[in-house]
Amino acid sequence: MQTGSLWRKQLCFNMILLLSLLFPLWAEPAVSLEEDTTFTLEGKVRHLAVAPDGVYIATEEKLYQLSHNLTPLHCPTLRGLSGGEGQGDASLHCVSERELWKSNFTVNVLLPFVANKTLLICGVTEKKPRGYCEVLDLKNISKVLHSEDIQVGPLMQSDASISLLVELEKNPPQKETYILTAIQQDPNKPSTRSDAKTINLQNTLEAQDGGIFSLTEDQTFTPVIESKGTVEFVDGFQINQTIYILSNVDKNKVRLLWLKASKSKEETLESLEAATLNISGWDGSRLLASSVVPGGERVLWSGVFCVDRGQTNTQLVLFDISPPVINNPNKEPDFYFKKPPTNAQRTLKSLTAETVLYKQNSMTSVLAVRQKTWMVFFVGTADGQLIKLVVSQNYKVLCPEVLYKPCDECKVFPRMQLDPVDQKHIYVPFEKKILRVPVSQCSKYKTLQECWGAQDPFCVWCGSNNSCMFEVDCNSSNWLSIPEKPQKKMMTYKVVKETTGRIKLVVQIHATVGENMKSSFACRFSAPLDNIDSSSQFPQCTVVLPSHLFLAAEGLSSTLNVTFGKGWVTEQVHLKNCSRIHEHHSSSLCQHCIRAGCTWTNNRCSWAREGDQTDSVCQKTSSNPVSEEPVISSITPSNVSFHGRNGAVLSGRNLQDVIGVRIQTDTDCNQPESPVWNNNGVNLTFNIPSSEKKGQVNVCVLLPDGSCHGNARITYKSEPICRDISPRISWMSGKRKVFLNGSNLEFVEELSYIHPSHVLHDINIKNKTIEFHTPASATPQKVTVYMKVANKTLECPKKIIYYPDPKFTNFKDAGKGNDVQVIIQKKGDKLDIKKEELSVWGIHDEKEYQCIMEAKESSNKTDSFICEIKNIGNINFKQLKIKYGDTTVVLKQPGAQLWMLLALLLVPVITVVVLIVYRNKQRKLTAKMNRFMENLELDIRNDIRQGFVDLQTEKADLIENVGAIPFLDYKHFAAKIFFPEGEALMALCIKDIGPDGVKVELDNCCQLLFKLIEDKLFLTSMVQAMEEQKSFGIKDRCSMASLLTVALHSNLTYLTEVMEVLLKDLMHQKSNAQPKLLLRRTESTVEKLLTNWMSICLYGFLRESVGQHLFFLVSALMQQIAKGPVDCVTGKALYTLSEDWLLWEAQNFSSLKLKVLFAVGSSGEVSEPLDVDALTCDTVEQLKEKILTSFKAKFGFPYNCPLQDLCVEYEKEGTFIPLQEVDASSEVIGEVTMLNTLTHYKVNDGATIKVLSKKTHPPVSPQGSVKDDENFSGKYFHLINPDVDEDQRKNPERKKLKVKEVHLTKLLSTKVAVHSFVANLFRSIKYYFDFLDAQADSMKITDPDVLHIWKTNSLPLRFWVNILKNPQFVFDLEKTPHLDGCLSVIAQAFMDSFSLSETQLGKGAPTNKLLYARDIPTFKQEVKAYYKLIRDLPPGQDADFKNFLREESKKHENEFCEAAALKELYKYVQQYFKEVSGSPPSSSRSASVAMRQIQILWTRSHEKAVCNRLFWQLMREHVNRELSATRKEEGCQQSRPELRGESQMDLCRSAETTS
Repeated sequence: MQTGSLWRKQLCFNMILLLSLLFPLWAEPAVSLEEDTTFTLEGKVRHLAVAPDGVYIATEEKLYQLSHNLTPLHCPTLRGLSGGEGQGDASLHCVSERELWKSNFTVNVLLPFVANKTLLICGVTEKKPRGYCEVLDLKNISKVLHSEDIQVGPLMQSDASISLLVELEKNPPQKETYILTAIQQDPNKPSTRSDAKTINLQNTLEAQDGGIFSLTEDQTFTPVIESKGTVEFVDGFQINQTIYILSNVDKNKVRLLWLKASKSKEETLESLEAATLNISGWDGSRLLASSVVPGGERVLWSGVFCVDRGQTNTQLVLFDISPPVINNPNKEPDFYFKKPPTNAQRTLKSLTAETVLYKQNSMTSVLAVRQKTWMVFFVGTADGQLIKLVVSQNYKVLCPEVLYKPCDECKVFPRMQLDPVDQKHIYVPFEKKILRVPVSQCSKYKTLQECWGAQDPFCVWCGSNNSCMFEVDCNSSNWLSIPEKPQKKMMTYKVVKETTGRIKLVVQIHATVGENMKSSFACRFSAPLDNIDSSSQFPQCTVVLPSHLFLAAEGLSSTLNVTFGKGWVTEQVHLKNCSRIHEHHSSSLCQHCIRAGCTWTNNRCSWAREGDQTDSVCQKTSSNPVSEEPVISSITPSNVSFHGRNGAVLSGRNLQDVIGVRIQTDTDCNQPESPVWNNNGVNLTFNIPSSEKKGQVNVCVLLPDGSCHGNARITYKSEPICRDISPRISWMSGKRKVFLNGSNLEFVEELSYIHPSHVLHDINIKNKTIEFHTPASATPQKVTVYMKVANKTLECPKKIIYYPDPKFTNFKDAGKGNDVQVIIQKKGDKLDIKKEELSVWGIHDEKEYQCIMEAKESSNKTDSFICEIKNIGNINFKQLKIKYGDTTVVLKQPGAQLWMLLALLLVPVITVVVLIVYRNKQRKLTAKMNRFMENLELDIRNDIRQGFVDLQTEKADLIENVGAIPFLDYKHFAAKIFFPEGEALMALCIKDIGPDGVKVELDNCCQLLFKLIEDKLFLTSMVQAMEEQKSFGIKDRCSMASLLTVALHSNLTYLTEVMEVLLKDLMHQKSNAQPKLLLRRTESTVEKLLTNWMSICLYGFLRESVGQHLFFLVSALMQQIAKGPVDCVTGKALYTLSEDWLLWEAQNFSSLKLKVLFAVGSSGEVSEPLDVDALTCDTVEQLKEKILTSFKAKFGFPYNCPLQDLCVEYEKEGTFIPLQEVDASSEVIGEVTMLNTLTHYKVNDGATIKVLSKKTHPPVSPQGSVKDDENFSGKYFHLINPDVDEDQRKNPERKKLKVKEVHLTKLLSTKVAVHSFVANLFRSIKYYFDFLDAQADSMKITDPDVLHIWKTNSLPLRFWVNILKNPQFVFDLEKTPHLDGCLSVIAQAFMDSFSLSETQLGKGAPTNKLLYARDIPTFKQEVKAYYKLIRDLPPGQDADFKNFLREESKKHENEFCEAAALKELYKYVQQYFKEVSGSPPSSSRSASVAMRQIQILWTRSHEKAVCNRLFWQLMREHVNRELSATRKEEGCQQSRPELRGESQMDLCRSAETTS
């Protein structure tokens, strides 16, 4: 058994190796470890939970199960309760037609119970508040294991309630898990009657006392904790035996509760203790978010506190919340167990903060982790930032780092989670999305200095890889990271003068290194210190300096190069005589002293001593006093985007000496400085630099001595966002007023047009709108608007389109009392001019009278503007002046004489035109053809554009819930492989279980035949003899191979040996002069035997690993095909991989989302509405299929009524109309009838469809399926128009010319859609490959291409391509001809990757080759590398492989009917006995002997005893002859050593035949 296990491990290793090499053939590019991953949700996030099996998210509408890289796995819709008591199962609830599922289910508890492999969800229905819980499978949340109507958690939607799993030691050392819920309490809100109190403990298992979800342990008492006043809970967790609960009490107090996990619920809740958390300097505060720091002796905990009444002034505070040593329970004034304490009993502890770690406005979330001796805090903010804080042991906070910064304002939700699998990512919840962010981006640091300078405890410099990475990814201890204490510089140096007068330079390295890194540490100096000996021992380098080097006043300079293996760091060393640094005293003297390696003490410079000293000591040194310090009064603007701002103005006084402005982001961090100009002492101009994070910063002004004065604030906010432009169309003359809408637009400094360098002037900027006028354009075009923010240019996604100016044709005026009404006519266009954009004046006697616009009316080709001139009397205007933008048009009204003259001119013109048209029909025909070509060009353009849109917007979001995978069991899988076209043989060879099973009895001859085929020499001879017969065709050879496989399935080891002998003989046959053609086709018994053998060996792996991916591929293809139009008659589809099945004649279609109701019973009740996606071109039959598919996808089980028994009805104006495939209203062309579609019945988007069963609701006019008609394809058509000539004038659009090549992009679109589901399904066998290598050596074949072809023809071609093209061999599904065409394209691409020939593809190449043409060259190299890796593996042991085969035989024993296979084999022996027995002895000596034995058995089978004796006699004779012949051949070969190989064997066999 052990050897068999070893063989399986080696086999599995080979399979995984092939997967890893060939995965890029179809898989999408992998997401980098250090890239952000986002998953967008439907609805708002309610809860987030992370477990080793995945990520679980509850929104308002759905429950999501995602993988750790946020790939969706399952997404069921949240179930609601429909009515009566006790309904809580996962079935399709039935409600009355008047009340359609109005109850929404809100999740309040979401807890992964990892130990039990379940997910606990509890919540409440909103319509009638009722508690409801479900227990789901943790690996597949679509599976409901238990459901119950019970309250766990709040009985309303609550963001201030918590739930967690806790462990109690009921039977030490065994622990039991319970649900702890802490429910928000607000006396000011009306309460809903509930059994749950403030803090509760409920069961998680049915086996616990009281059953699952029970509150009680016995029937007498329910242990709970109650409270007084307002309580809001923030967080809860358990460490060892202590449970911690954080809450806000009475709006401005933060309360910590301790519970000691004991043997019972009562003892646990009775151990309640509490303390108030206080922050120095603040009377009250509120807790917004919480996270405990893992590890450490003390329990350190961090919280985001709001110290004002809003939520803007926030601080990150660290507390020690270790539980009290002496337990003093039940004295807390706001929480109590059993009964509230009296005033005399009320005592309250208080905890003071360890430190305030960080201050930042509007923090909303925190997550703490520990990395070595460092603490790392991830802080989320209300404007969507994720900030990383690294804190040392002594609470020193390093420079904050922004890990994520969104463009817009989106709040980070309070509870972030760490990835429990790799510990390298955190999950950040937003309102409608989840972000997976790496905790560090080590790979962006390219050098050792950058890696150390990042000050990131997660990152180390790995010497073996010469790169910055996570420490766990560095294979050896050859790494370097930051030290345990914060340091600004990696290297510091000092000049030490010893008592002996000797001066030495000591270089200190501030880093933590692995053992292997220490040995590669070395220091080297440049001139003038290069020739001086130095000692290097980590972490110091020491050089003794000659005294003469310090005689010069300027000192000396050298370059220090510190190496760690392949990595290095350089530092410029500037040394001076410490005793001489005092001549030029200034405020910067201290910095000069420290930089020279000296020590600053008592305001003077001296030689360095032991210990470190940094320039921080200089901060305490006072500079020269300034007579009049600069004062900052304001900065305009003070609010900017994180890109900064150019040309900001700083105002104040005493600014004349200011040389720069410093931005003070954080203490001891990088503080950018900007130069100033236009400084007049009161105002100055400077550029505000960009910032990594949003929030407030301090600003001070710099003086020449380096001092910084003043204190002002600048707030960094999100960048401007352009959401829309209105209107988005302009006339070409320009000056149309346009509004750019968005957010944070006040930060925009300039707008540019067409190109960023074309700046627009005269713009009006507001917070959410920018108003500007379009410039003129010479041609119609689309132009882009750019927003300039500081040095960043942002492109607006919306574009402005230019069209020609409006054409005003004429006007009419009419009196209206004392006013005149004017109607202006304009040609229809796409400008959509508003009446407010026109200014009109009437002109009379050279005077202008303003016409006030009243209305606009539009028709298909004309726009009319109505205006009135007030109080003018009865005047007829002959001219109008119309102004739009900066363009003015004068419109004149023609007189009556002009009309008469025009009429006289038009009469002869019309006569001439009519005559010309009448006499020149050819010209008319040409014009008609031109129009036809224009329409054709327009159609082609639209088709190409739509294909491009599909290709660019296609997403592989096809599979949501496919339910259980319908695998076939082993015997049916094997039978389909063995007998793909022989259903009769398949039925005979499968052993059925049950009363219908037929037991085949063997007669005496078949029993003896079985014993005879157990002789290897006889069996191989018999196969060879039969194959020599011309009448023994390929079909007979395949059948015999499969029958032998079934007959010998119980002894796979022997079957493998027979296959090896036959393969050797096949390779040595003279007919195989071209070894590259070997095994290419299945033309011999052994080739079919090889196919069967591969299937037997790889079935287990196919079932356990690859089968799921294959099923997903097939499902994705079927869903993608159904996504677009599918012709119901021919099966062709718009979305396909095969050009032969491309529906390029499809008409226009659109998507519909229908609400489907299922009739329940016969009293008119219907089910919950089910959303079904359909197309307007779908037939009624196709609609039924999509309804059944959607039903199974949502509920996980099929509808209980077959398709042929369904009828559907469409609700129209309150009544339901039956939908039929063909009815009296169906369109008929010639003798062909068009199938009714949803367009025919005018079914609109959002329509309601009712599904009924014909058994319970028989239709008025019953109709069978038209597909049952024998001449279905001749009588009916769907999307492909019939070739008839009549009635074309009624529907001319039916004969629009369609160009097939235009729709070829649909093939690529389908490839993109199913890209992620074409998983790698292929493996190999080391044992068999070694056999082929050995045979090649024995045949003196040195061409490596031959071996490659043999292996390719054996494994990929014989097994994987067969499985890939025939999924019905593996699953219980129907393979349509269309699906077969798509799978053939994928299989062809797979085999092309194994081909050694280079195929040159041109324009005329088939599309199935072109689809994967760019991918295949890369895959070919990987295939060759894969074969080499398999060859280089150590050879497997024969014993291990034989054990593996024996286990496979034993595993599937009694699944095949060996007796039936033997009887079929015996028929072949009977059929070909005479031909074989009459063949010459030289052709097959062994076969003749064997066949003569069979003849005797056959002719005398009625005499059992004689038959048995004769059988054994002939067997002995057969074996003796073969042994004798073998010895003669061996003796002959030894006597003729001059001959080798085949020549020697042929000579010896010839001699034997002659004798």
